[in-house]
Amino acid sequence: MLKDQQVRVVGAMSGTSLDGVDAAEIVTDGHRIIEFKDSAFLPYTNAQQNVLRAALGKWAEDDIADASELVETVHAQVLSGFEKADLVGFHGQTLAHDPQGLLGAPRTHQTGDGAILAEVLGKPVVWDFRTADVQMGGEGAPLAPFYHFALAKKMDAKTPIAILNLGGVGNVTWIDPSLPHPDSDGALLAFDTGPANAPINDLMQTRLGQAYDKDGEIAAKGTVNQAIVDDFLNHSYFYRMPPKSLDRDAFVGLVAAVEALSDADAAATLTMACAASVARGMKSCPNPPDRIYVTGGGRKNPVLMAMLSEVCSALVVPIEDAGFDGDMLEAQAFAYLAVRVAKGLPTSAPGTTGVAAAVGGGTLSRPSI
Repeated sequence: MLKDQQVRVVGAMSGTSLDGVDAAEIVTDGHRIIEFKDSAFLPYTNAQQNVLRAALGKWAEDDIADASELVETVHAQVLSGFEKADLVGFHGQTLAHDPQGLLGAPRTHQTGDGAILAEVLGKPVVWDFRTADVQMGGEGAPLAPFYHFALAKKMDAKTPIAILNLGGVGNVTWIDPSLPHPDSDGALLAFDTGPANAPINDLMQTRLGQAYDKDGEIAAKGTVNQAIVDDFLNHSYFYRMPPKSLDRDAFVGLVAAVEALSDADAAATLTMACAASVARGMKSCPNPPDRIYVTGGGRKNPVLMAMLSEVCSALVVPIEDAGFDGDMLEAQAFAYLAVRVAKGLPTSAPGTTGVAAAVGGGTLSRPSI
């Protein structure tokens, strides 16, 4: 693709909250966001969620055929509706993430074969975004920061801001929009803040048979167990300097700690744990951001948003306050990154993943006909 060519591209994201597949189409030259196009969401059924949950923590050599086929089929279903897109960005479903090599060699695992998807859709597909970064010593996550930088430029921000994504795991991008490029020294600092919706969702599913705590209704009835939150904040992860990233199930001790609590108290405690980990993370930013723009499902939980406002010094607002769609930011990000991969541009840098140097990850697969 020509360096300055504008591309109509659709990106798809299936996050660690396991709620379904987001797909969003944008027009970009790999630097600027030119235009936002259509989007779509296809939820996983309960049975499909159970298949994916059973595969969490597994690697490519494990028996994950059912999960892989499911991811490919559901993505093909939702992406087939974007006939005008010239390119596809396919993240796949993260099942395991071990960039520190605690279980052996550093690696990350997103299931779903982009080459198969390219054949089904009849379009070029960029996928396997994280492996190259991990192989070069990076955390492989988060990868949305380069897109967040483009958003900051589009909103014409003049002073540092932060974009906080609250999906299954929380991650934040601190942005200095005065610098020219996302890989400029000091332009970005990004890292996972801690668990976000995943432990709350799992609690709701296990105890009440519901997918999530809608509007924070259960947590609103409970009392935070501050001792559990304080103990959670003593986890070694919070003493590591960013950039850093987490596996979805890195905080199983937190889930175990609330087992004896009532449904409401457990939900309130897990919700405060998310907010407290964000506040802890914000202390690592080079300068305090003027605003924290919240994206992902967590922004729809008024109890969580109130807790964030309570413990964070910056103004906390949903990303919609800046005119963007908080449901589709991650999908848009992988659309944007797909164009950068296709043009040979970097997709991560030392400030975003801790990688040794700016690197462009991703594999480009083209259909055979």
